[in-house]
Amino acid sequence: MPNRLAHETSPYLLQHADNPVDWWPWSDEAFAEARERDVPVLLSVGYASCHWCHVMAHESFEDRATADYLNARFVSVKVDREERPDVDAVYMEAVQAATGQGGWPMTVFLTPDAEPFYFGTYFPPEPRQGMPSFRQLLQGVHQAWAERRDEVAEVAGKIVRDLAGREISYGDARLPGEEQQAQALLGLTREYDPQRGGFGGAPKFPPSMVLEFLLRHHARTGAEGALQMAGDTAERMARGGIYDQLGGGFARYSVDRDWVVPHFEKMLYDNALLCRVYAHLWRSTGSGLARRVALETADFMVRELRTPEGGFASALDADSDDGTGRHVEGAYYVWTPAQLREALGAEDAELAVRYFGVTEEGTFEEGASVLRLPQQDEVFDAGRIAGPDGIRERLLAARGARPAPGRDDKVVAAWNGLAIAALAETGAYFDRPDLTEAAVGAADLLVRVHLDDHARIARTSKDGRVGGNAGVLEDYADVAEGFLALASVTGEGVWLEFAGLLLDHVLARFADAGSGTLYDTASDAERLIRRPQDPTDNAVPSGWTAAAGALLGYAAQTGSEPHRTAAERALGVVRTLGPRVPRFVGWGLAVAEAALDGPREVAVVGPPDDPATTALHRTALLGTAPGAVIALGTPGSDEFPLLADRPLVGGEPAAYVCRNFTCDAPTTDPARLGAALGG
Repeated sequence: MPNRLAHETSPYLLQHADNPVDWWPWSDEAFAEARERDVPVLLSVGYASCHWCHVMAHESFEDRATADYLNARFVSVKVDREERPDVDAVYMEAVQAATGQGGWPMTVFLTPDAEPFYFGTYFPPEPRQGMPSFRQLLQGVHQAWAERRDEVAEVAGKIVRDLAGREISYGDARLPGEEQQAQALLGLTREYDPQRGGFGGAPKFPPSMVLEFLLRHHARTGAEGALQMAGDTAERMARGGIYDQLGGGFARYSVDRDWVVPHFEKMLYDNALLCRVYAHLWRSTGSGLARRVALETADFMVRELRTPEGGFASALDADSDDGTGRHVEGAYYVWTPAQLREALGAEDAELAVRYFGVTEEGTFEEGASVLRLPQQDEVFDAGRIAGPDGIRERLLAARGARPAPGRDDKVVAAWNGLAIAALAETGAYFDRPDLTEAAVGAADLLVRVHLDDHARIARTSKDGRVGGNAGVLEDYADVAEGFLALASVTGEGVWLEFAGLLLDHVLARFADAGSGTLYDTASDAERLIRRPQDPTDNAVPSGWTAAAGALLGYAAQTGSEPHRTAAERALGVVRTLGPRVPRFVGWGLAVAEAALDGPREVAVVGPPDDPATTALHRTALLGTAPGAVIALGTPGSDEFPLLADRPLVGGEPAAYVCRNFTCDAPTTDPARLGAALGG
């Protein structure tokens, strides 16, 4: 019989709806039940495409004896970290403070007042490598609760007090300056891996936000080292196993330093951020590889993640059926030489083995290899590889006959905002109106389903039905960012208007009026043991720095001083953290580059069907000036404030470029405009 999770919209929670564990969703009722029964709460946090979450569920939560023990002695609460990032953030902070590490599944034991007192991540069904079994853990926690309650209460109280003392308050309203940006670049140079690209050791995550900073810094300063680090890292990733060489798109991370073997789950946010980075790399360098990867990644998102309602699903699982009934990580993506011969025939299989770096011993498990491009493309016959009915196309078709990984169909507002920005720009750069239309479709869904009558945004939806969780700061900020990009690409001022409505909420409900402090949850949101806030990037831009970027762009479009002031105050934290931990504040550094450059404001005026207007608009979009905003419309249009008092020049379409309260003379020449914007 299904448990309470059967009524939820989260695919992750629905995966546990048939567990024998008597799960509760996160709710006041669950903690009231714990108080009534005088038992502790087991909080289990994960997400739908998490490999070890599936493993622990199969080993422990599907086991009847374990479930009976849990049901008798605990109230069990299951949380989807992607639906409730606030809950996840608060308790992950406690886990990391107590153990020095974190991850998912996250396993936390709470008092009925939601105060944590014991932590961990994955626990096996039997004792293993110094870890107790999950049953042993449950027995130990139950015994402590029953026999040493005062000790439990003391630990819980200390943890809550420690968390309360961690509030971040940076009142410095000064922007990061040239010195801080240069120090950040130096810090990245020290951590850079010149042999393999990227930063640090294994596991290696795609540093999308740092790459955006490097591209913007090069555009503003001409620093060749920044461009080289960005370009080399992008090429190593694109030629590695972390990139899907057949279907496009990136896996979550590489388990090794060489980008060979990925953790195979594919997340919307990674692909949205990286699609935009590769498009911007092409814009800066004209790299054919960057162009191909940007387009293939955009096509992957539209083909495999787009939902029937027009939004974009959260993720594809790492695991799938390997054809024998086993659920195996990477089974959908890896190949043996024998499988290549079966799909291609002996002659083409031999070419594929060399082109994709497939070996008899394998680069992954059980003799299978992850496809990658270890040699330069020029060594091979491009027609046989990528032409019509070529090797790549035939392997993709053969792979399509395999059991596909599961898809988490949950639509997350913030991640869709990132996808909207990437698809809008990629469509504009490469004359792919279908990609821009996909961005508009996702934006329409967010407005239609996620926004209420007061422009408050809901975190998630599924199958066109809005979820019950309020949006957090990153939702407001990333969706505003997407709408601002869409406004610049389409010339439709309604997207600027919607961005402004969202950012008004940021100022009113997420910001401390007296400082640059931002919170991840609204002032009227559910109260947790701590109001979460974090200015550092993780897998996505932090809500803090994403808000700074959107506020800055909106201020440039509208001339709003309150939005500009709020952006500058928020960037005070980047002035502090950028020189110290640049890898973890990449988006903040990128936003600071835009602020230092102006950002530039471009107004393109002219009839929409005039090729001269189109040429100026395209030139503006291809300019590399960091964070430049673009308004497009006819003279006298009231859709964009930047168009006010901007007439045609000699009866011809014209472009106006301003920054820092100073405007260049208008031009009708795309070449002059490109020179002014670094295009």
